Order: sequence, then structure tokens, then C-alpha cells
Amino acid sequence: MYGDPATVRKILTELGDTWAVVGLSSNQERAAYGVASVLQRYGKRIVPVHPKAETVHGEKGYASLSAVPFEIDVVDVFLNSGLAGKAADEAVEIGARAVWFQLGVIDESAYERTRAAGLEMVMDRCPAIELPMLR
Repeated sequence: MYGDPATVRKILTELGDTWAVVGLSSNQERAAYGVASVLQRYGKRIVPVHPKAETVHGEKGYASLSAVPFEIDVVDVFLNSGLAGKAADEAVEIGARAVWFQLGVIDESAYERTRAAGLEMVMDRCPAIELPMLR
């Protein structure tokens, strides 16, 4: 329901290649680390967003979405569902084109707010799974 194939394809192929990965740190055991690597392999520029503002996969990190000094196309959220809505609201504030909530991350109210603001959005999906299926 929150990730129809047409929207998934549109986000992955049409809405831009600069992806802020919220929750991405240098912890290689976290899912965000591996997914960010896959995004890079598929030509996406990743932007780590984490309070530690670490450089990850060779990309400078930022403590928040609002601290990123350039345009973000897609905000990929690796936070628990209780925190994800705030990241979606920040994505709207910074002018992102889409929001992607990772597997297990669901916030129906955030989905409604984000879509009402004109952004594309999917929830409970993983771009690292979806990208290889586009070929």
C-alpha cells in the first residue's frame, strides 16, 4: 500500500540521485551502512545524516538534514517508526523530492503529511532490494 511499483520506480529512476541517508554512521553492522553502499554502486550520491556527522563511504556526514548545504533529492530514513515522522517533516522543509522509509519503518500520519506536501513516498521497502529488480 505504501510502496506501489510505479512510485518505487519513479523515486529510484526519475527523482534524482542525491540521497540523504538518515541514521547512517560508520557502524558497518547497521543496515544503513550496507544499503548506502548499494546505493553508491547504482550511481546514487549518498549523504550521511547522523548526529555524529561522520564521513561514511567517502562522503562527508552532516548532523541533520537542515545542515546539508546542497539539494537533497531523496531522504532515506533508517530510524525507528516513532522518530521517522520528524525526518519526513524535515525532508519537506528542505525541499526534498521524495522520502523513503526502510523496511519496518511505518508512520501513516507522516505518509499523509508528506504526500499532502507534494513529495513522493514509500514505506516499509528497501532500495537495495528494489534497485536490482529494475534492470
